Amino acid sequence: MADVSGLPGSYDRFKGARRAGLIAGAVAAVALTGCATAGSGDDHVPLITVSQERLEVNSHAYAAFRDRAIVAAPPAPSQLSIAVVRAYTDANTGTGLVFRLGERNLGLADYRSVIALDPNALSIATVNDHIDHLVTPPLWQVPILLKDNIETADQATTAGSLALAENAPDRDAPLVSRLRGAGAIILGKANLSEWANIRSSNSISGWSAVGGQTLNPYDPARTPCGSSSGSAVAVAIGLAPAAIGTETDGSITCPASVSGVVGFKPTVGLVSRTHIVPISHSQDTAGPITTTVEDAAIVLTAIAGSDPLDPATAEADARRVDYRAALDANSLQGARLGVMRFLISNYSAEAQAEFERALVNLRAAGAEIVEITEPPAEFRQIGGWELTVLLTELKRDLNLYLASTDPAQVRTRTLADVIAFNAAEPRETVLFGQDLFERAEATGGLDDPAYVEARARSFQASGPDGIDRMMADNSVVALIAPTTSRAWTNDPDDDDRSQGSASRLAAVAGYPHLTVPMGFDRGMPVGISFIGGKWDDARILSLGHAYEQRTRERRPPTLVQPSS
Repeated sequence: MADVSGLPGSYDRFKGARRAGLIAGAVAAVALTGCATAGSGDDHVPLITVSQERLEVNSHAYAAFRDRAIVAAPPAPSQLSIAVVRAYTDANTGTGLVFRLGERNLGLADYRSVIALDPNALSIATVNDHIDHLVTPPLWQVPILLKDNIETADQATTAGSLALAENAPDRDAPLVSRLRGAGAIILGKANLSEWANIRSSNSISGWSAVGGQTLNPYDPARTPCGSSSGSAVAVAIGLAPAAIGTETDGSITCPASVSGVVGFKPTVGLVSRTHIVPISHSQDTAGPITTTVEDAAIVLTAIAGSDPLDPATAEADARRVDYRAALDANSLQGARLGVMRFLISNYSAEAQAEFERALVNLRAAGAEIVEITEPPAEFRQIGGWELTVLLTELKRDLNLYLASTDPAQVRTRTLADVIAFNAAEPRETVLFGQDLFERAEATGGLDDPAYVEARARSFQASGPDGIDRMMADNSVVALIAPTTSRAWTNDPDDDDRSQGSASRLAAVAGYPHLTVPMGFDRGMPVGISFIGGKWDDARILSLGHAYEQRTRERRPPTLVQPSS
């Protein structure tokens, strides 16, 4: 019998696993068996022994089981959901699924949606295949990808920047601990727009110096949008049933919409931001990207909750619910929905036509549609105030994050250091510069009157005088609009540009925003947005679920190997 640290991929973190929660220890109903056998061919040979809070694995039995499971595993289904994963692992093994998804990632590597697979994922799945439990944890053996600005203890977290290429501080973000506690397998890190798209006003969505250019699976010449581009594309092409993205303004909902999947930006403060490379403590949040609203609800239930290191989450434990249980396929019946008509002229004609068709479906499902023609009073000023807030908070929040990293791994200790690094590193600036970083460095801090005013006025205009007032004045339970138009091209010199966005009000207010596949604009997917007030997450998910169940508009991409 060998200690688990002797296994491939290093199992030091499994010592004391029942207490640490890495094998669903946070789920109260889980019970580890004292001894599990390796199966046929190694009868009566214990693969796992648990005693005195210590987990040990027989290396020979482990290797024999792993090899058999890999050989016996059929190909993974081309499109994944949590239910599909559960059916596969019930009939086969988690070991086989993780291996087959690793193979698929290699076969679809030209889409550049994944920066790196977790070297421990296969070994964790094998150990999990030999753990008995009284109640199956909600994400047991479900492979999940993380945007590469979210820390894990066993991989580097780069935010797509070469300055963070060796940033491996040996800690899990709290939301990652929650995923592990729910039984999920962290499959690896997804590509992203470098620094979550805050480095340059001319940035190219989905590009990072570490991961290259993420490609849209419906048309590789078009944008995957950003910044959670890799997370959305990976889910769309079947590399994982779910991924975690982050959003400051549109960074979950836009890539989900243009990749034809579901994306949910929760209320800011529902999910911890600790150990996530930041932009703005006022607007940042993590959230799920999945193929169904039900799966988004399951993942959100796992990751939501208070974190003492993130003051914004103080109310999260009191506000969180079982979001899957709260789904109601009939929730549109009698629901009054407000169309943000003042946004609609900004979208392409095709996206507008798809949205009008969606309204027909919503009415058929029993919803009452209310036209809201006038924007909030200071709607057009919000963008300028928002940028002041984001740049000011970026300098402060990123400096705090960099100070928390290991100086032996991360030599750029401040935003000013990162700016100097980029200026000296041609691979960073080959496509665009860093004007937003430079503007952020010049900001005056959180006590600057310009910042204080911008934050107060932007929040008031988008929240209390924006979403809240529109909902109250029109007696509606949610606001709707197209999420964005079809994906535009990656060519900065052509005339194909982004057309319309529903993200700003919810982003600046910190309110929930869900996008669900709505149809197609010249063959490219477009989504419909459901937006609500603070802590309305369960209702927004339920309305989106009801729409999805009635329309089922998602059509997976037909994949071709793109030219590199």
